[in-house]
Amino acid sequence: MNINEILHGTECCCGKQHYCDIEYVYIESGAVERLTEICQDDVNILIVADENTFNAAGEQVQTALDGKISGKVIFDGKRILIPDENAIAEVNANIDGVDLIVGIGSGVIQDLCKYVSHFSKIPYIIVATAPSMDGYASTGAAMILKGMKETVSAGLPRAIVADTDILKNSPMDMIKAGYGDIIGKFSALNDWRLSHVVNGEYFCQYIYDVTYKMIENTLDTAKGLLNRDEQSIKTLMEALVIVGIMMSFAGSSRPASGSEHHLSHFFEIVGIINGEPYFPHGIDVAYSTVVTAQIREKLLKEPFPDAQFRMDRGEYETKMSDIYKSVAHECIALQDKVGAYNKDRTDIYKAKEQEIRKILSEMPTAEEIENMLKLAEIHMTEFYDLYSKEKLESAIAYAKDLKDRYTVLWMNYNFCGGR
Repeated sequence: MNINEILHGTECCCGKQHYCDIEYVYIESGAVERLTEICQDDVNILIVADENTFNAAGEQVQTALDGKISGKVIFDGKRILIPDENAIAEVNANIDGVDLIVGIGSGVIQDLCKYVSHFSKIPYIIVATAPSMDGYASTGAAMILKGMKETVSAGLPRAIVADTDILKNSPMDMIKAGYGDIIGKFSALNDWRLSHVVNGEYFCQYIYDVTYKMIENTLDTAKGLLNRDEQSIKTLMEALVIVGIMMSFAGSSRPASGSEHHLSHFFEIVGIINGEPYFPHGIDVAYSTVVTAQIREKLLKEPFPDAQFRMDRGEYETKMSDIYKSVAHECIALQDKVGAYNKDRTDIYKAKEQEIRKILSEMPTAEEIENMLKLAEIHMTEFYDLYSKEKLESAIAYAKDLKDRYTVLWMNYNFCGGR
């Protein structure tokens, strides 16, 4: 599948004209050298990286941009970089007179550059250092603002430069994270179809099919990824970029982010609040996909209830305060704004029960997902060792409150309070 042909877009049978305003995508050996041509008209370039990503590709980038770099923001590589107000301020303090930002990194660096680029109107290019996530070509920047995980609509890079000579040497955990992020699309796509039936949400079969094809392509790479095989790395990176393009086509992260991402966000946010460890994003997504498969299997075994579960408002606010502490108010306000807890879906669930059951049954089983993860040496025992039973139960019940998106977590809550 040719990425640059996909970028041209298509007039789809869903009724939308899909497009993605990225000028260049290069995923190849020696791709960093392309920067010389891509940036030929730029004069003052700001480099944004952390110490680890700069060590991975900084020298090559500097050589390709010889004489054009007017400043650098290099974050401490020994600390977890959080894309929050402090990180934004540090980049913003260095953008005066800059006509291009070049980010060197993956998830957080990408999101940070995307965010600053959007609000400063300075274009950016991302030089990928790991095939670890699907946000390279998406319009959303995953930020943590006021302590909340928030996906901000923030535009696209001018170019994505992914040098396979660099990608294949990235930390193995980050390669596994990219694989896990793609496996998570089984859950995200299932949630999208579920919401289409339950809520009448927009759905595009073309986007669904392309995203599903990327899952299938990635499953064949597991062994090669563990061996740092360059072709396998290239296939994974292509899948991640194409999924990002599909998000741009959809106008949201819906094709690639559902209940599995909400659980992952829960572990990250609660981890930051309490100073507790959590896995890299894609690894958490992979593990959480198993959990969402378990939820679907449970729902399929149960009769659809005649009445929707209701929780006392005071009990709800107490639970949220216990879990989310300083950001509980923002979570509650979000759900109040969309009226999520006031919606009674009982009649819809009953009327569309057979269609809903069919969709839930199309998701691979938890055992099948576990076996896919084992191919890349991602084992659920590590997940259960890190996260307590209590934390997992809280995640299943309240991760949904971090976002305004309907997923199987809401169905599980409507049926049984999230237990």
